Amino acid sequence: VQLQASGGGLVQAGGSLRLSCAASGRIFSSHHMGWFRQAPGKEREFVAAIFWSGRLNYADSVKGRFTISRDVAKNTVFLQMNSLKPEDTAVYYCAADPAPGGITSLPLYWGQGTQVTVSS
Repeated sequence: VQLQASGGGLVQAGGSLRLSCAASGRIFSSHHMGWFRQAPGKEREFVAAIFWSGRLNYADSVKGRFTISRDVAKNTVFLQMNSLKPEDTAVYYCAADPAPGGITSLPLYWGQGTQVTVSS
């Protein structure tokens, strides 16, 4: 499984960004997909997941602001981030795992990170 994340950048507080993660092959029927982030000096943390069934899961810190979705035909997962805050600044990673428990804790597969910086 190969994952390629893109879409990061610099945005002002209150703004929006959409991250994309292109996956190799048709993995959505066998893998759950998710996003994690790591801020400077902090541990990597779970952000959002979309299970192969379509069920969604979000960290409390992003509920109501972030939306995870997927385009099965394009083998791509998205993270729409609205109402961004400076504390959302981090390197964002997409991830995949065949187990539902793995995608919210320690996924098996990781993409490279994409930097998101929110200025105040």
